[in-house]
Amino acid sequence: MMPIKRTIRLLAGAALLLSLVACTREGAGTKEFSYKDFSIAKESAQAGEGHTVTFKGDPKALAGSGIKVGDKLRDVHLVRGDLSHQNIAESGGKVRVISIVPSIDTAVCEQQTHHLSEKSGGLPDNVSLITISVDTPFAQGRFAKEAKINNVVFLSDYRGGEFGKAHGLLVTNPHILARAVMVVDKDNVVRYLQVTPELAQMPDMEAAYSAAREIAKKG
Repeated sequence: MMPIKRTIRLLAGAALLLSLVACTREGAGTKEFSYKDFSIAKESAQAGEGHTVTFKGDPKALAGSGIKVGDKLRDVHLVRGDLSHQNIAESGGKVRVISIVPSIDTAVCEQQTHHLSEKSGGLPDNVSLITISVDTPFAQGRFAKEAKINNVVFLSDYRGGEFGKAHGLLVTNPHILARAVMVVDKDNVVRYLQVTPELAQMPDMEAAYSAAREIAKKG
């Protein structure tokens, strides 16, 4: 029989996921996505062990070695839609806007991903767009197809949250990634990072795009 404490933790994690997914995915699969007015975070939480983010005010501990502006991306293999592996540290050569979401099947994550795809116009050609979540590659592929998103590279951290652990962005209970956006230069140095203090908030994507434009301009 499963210990009572473990059962309670699993039920609490399941409840959070259900709360996140409870927001309907209106607009998915339709020609035009219906944007909603979500709260946009103007501050950033710190990544890494010993720090927390919240979900509706309830603190959620982060795990792993926290990354900060000025650090380099860590060597972590993520999974593409064709099940091939991609070392995130070998995705260089371009400036990258990396959007990190808890689960693409939630309203805030959906809006964040659509924003990355549809509201990043004006970024130069040497900027690429990446979304990372713990969803399976199949779920990411299904989402991209339904949402008609073809200008974003989806990478999955589903196998063990290794990207989350390596960058201090893994929420320990339940097993999801914190919501964040980072801009990385062609040499893999993080030049902009925002971790939303509250999981239900949107990151400031426009600020990330502005940073990406400035970094790309420098070559």
